[in-house]
Amino acid sequence: MKKKIKVLFICLGNICRSPAAQGAFENIVRKENKEFMFEIDSCGTSGFHDGELADPRTRKVALKRGIHLTHRSRKLTSNDLHYFDYLLVMDDNNFKDVNSLINDEQTRTKLFKFGSFDPENDSNIIPDPYYGSEREFEKVQDLVEKCSIGFLKFLGV
Repeated sequence: MKKKIKVLFICLGNICRSPAAQGAFENIVRKENKEFMFEIDSCGTSGFHDGELADPRTRKVALKRGIHLTHRSRKLTSNDLHYFDYLLVMDDNNFKDVNSLINDEQTRTKLFKFGSFDPENDSNIIPDPYYGSEREFEKVQDLVEKCSIGFLKFLGV
């Protein structure tokens, strides 16, 4: 059996953007009948929300699109950096935080800004909706869905 592609989505608290991205990507690979090819997870660079479900607004917006988020927040570990094949961060601060934990060039090649997989997203970031309205969460969900499609195309699977 072929080795699974291990994908980790990373934001600050692991309650808004990274669980939305995890759910969106899982949903897309399921629709493409490719879920057997992947191991997908998400985490945060902080441990602020360890053990919590995703923000209720994140779950509500995802559920409207048929995505049921059950992931519980966890903090990024040093083991994650080596275990996962792709480290997909949501913004510049996440990129800097994760990059500062990487000690070797091989691991550094796994680190990407998830927003870069949407050709229409000039900023390459997924903005944090935490202090915004539900509309901001809708925009994030739109972005992570587009980026998930772009990432799958990037992988060529």
